[in-house]
Amino acid sequence: MKKKKSLINQQNVKLFNRWSFEGVEVKDPGLVRYINLEPRVIPKTYGRFANTRFGKMNLNIVERLMNKMMVPGHKGKKHFITSDRCTGKTEKIYEIIKKTFEMIEKRTKKNPIEILVRAVENAAPREEVISYQVGGVIVRSAVTTSPQRRVDIALRNIVNSSYRRAVGAGEMALALAEELIAASNNDSTKSYAIREKERIEKEAEGAR
Repeated sequence: MKKKKSLINQQNVKLFNRWSFEGVEVKDPGLVRYINLEPRVIPKTYGRFANTRFGKMNLNIVERLMNKMMVPGHKGKKHFITSDRCTGKTEKIYEIIKKTFEMIEKRTKKNPIEILVRAVENAAPREEVISYQVGGVIVRSAVTTSPQRRVDIALRNIVNSSYRRAVGAGEMALALAEELIAASNNDSTKSYAIREKERIEKEAEGAR
């Protein structure tokens, strides 16, 4: 009886008490294990898995998006755009994500969690280029991107794009909503994350 009660409670858990995780599926087979859709009301684990190998697998995908929002200017090993105006406060990020999801629901009439998952799947590159030295020559070679890194790159590019749109020109929640909707539609004309994915894969194709 206890197991049944627990299962029922889990099904009733909704993100921010509004959006259900039920029925949301990851369609990309390679990302099924790496996009966590475990129901959460507040997606915050307080660094519980920070020192655990592959601990990011245990974080809800919304929490991973929130963590990227803490340093939206970060790209690669440096800050591509300064993030010094960002406070890194969970409450502030919480309000931005909640407002973003409200905008997405209003515009698309769909579950914003599903839009987020589709956006990550579409923006996740499958190949990229590495450089290594052979003698005195730098050689570039195409490699398959690991699933965990695919999700990280997708989230990073989505947040980078939104932040660049918002700085000095608009609202972060609106910019993020527009980027997620465009990425979920795989629209490279409106989504920087999709354009960046196509650029990376095209570069990798030329390095094969």
